[in-house]
Amino acid sequence: MLRFSCSQLVVDRIDPLVNPGVAPSPHLHQLVGGNALNTTMDPNDDLPSIATCTTCQFTEDFSNYWTAVLFFKARNGSLHRVPTFANQYLEPANGGITVYYIPPYDGKTMVTAFQKGFRMIVGDPIRRSYVGDNDARGLSFRCWGENFSGDIGAPGMGTDTRTLPPKPCPGGIRANHFFPTCWDGKNLDSPDHKSHVAYPANGSFEMGAACPESHPVKIPQILYEVAWDTRQFNDPNEWPEDGSQPFVFSMGDATGYGTHADYVFGWKGDALQRAMDANCQVNCPTLKMQSTQTANKCQVERKVNEEIDGWLDELPGGMPVTYS
Repeated sequence: MLRFSCSQLVVDRIDPLVNPGVAPSPHLHQLVGGNALNTTMDPNDDLPSIATCTTCQFTEDFSNYWTAVLFFKARNGSLHRVPTFANQYLEPANGGITVYYIPPYDGKTMVTAFQKGFRMIVGDPIRRSYVGDNDARGLSFRCWGENFSGDIGAPGMGTDTRTLPPKPCPGGIRANHFFPTCWDGKNLDSPDHKSHVAYPANGSFEMGAACPESHPVKIPQILYEVAWDTRQFNDPNEWPEDGSQPFVFSMGDATGYGTHADYVFGWKGDALQRAMDANCQVNCPTLKMQSTQTANKCQVERKVNEEIDGWLDELPGGMPVTYS
């Protein structure tokens, strides 16, 4: 599997897929990848020819990846943005997202790389309860001990939870987002940014399960891991008096069921297909790499001028906090 870091590009209230051309969009996102990012991203645009840098370790990847932003809600009701930090073995990335492109585990089943203009979403920002569909099963949280202890097993397994962890996590919280792995072979997008992709009809992608007839093309399984640095917010005197967990996502979700992630493909030429054909791992000789320090330097200006750091009276955009 291809695993690499994409450092923080910008934290901004834009959403090029769900709210194209809108600034500000309803809620805040943290975005990584190529600096061709904009409020509107035309599927006909060739991102590698527009971008001049990328926050990802592989220099042929000008895709954009983004998620909602986590906030800490103190006992007095004020809110503070939770920063991201470098995932295990990927220091010194400037936070952001750890990205995986995963082929089936048998080492021989081939996948078809995405095409220019492809984009998709996993998760639903308005969910506040568990719905046992494939979308929901691909989303989870890991409560780390100090120095990444407890980081055992695949995401979504073991002690991972569907909700935000109910107790303080000494080493921070990791959010996991698995995307669908089957494509209809025709549409690069769909009105809901989901219908053109699907999950295997039976069994798991990892074990080589077949795609449904409606979506026959196997695509790489994308996984985002986001490491939220909640360590500075573990003071029990700042947590709610009833002992409930104090974290909330930027769309007002205090449960975690609404976590979601967006993807816009932007690899150069056939780079991703070459990497998948070579069954690349963390190191991929067929791809060009840059240092993490260089990746950290790639940034874009925020489109929305508003306070997002320090203690805030409300979430950016005034999103109400909801628990159900």
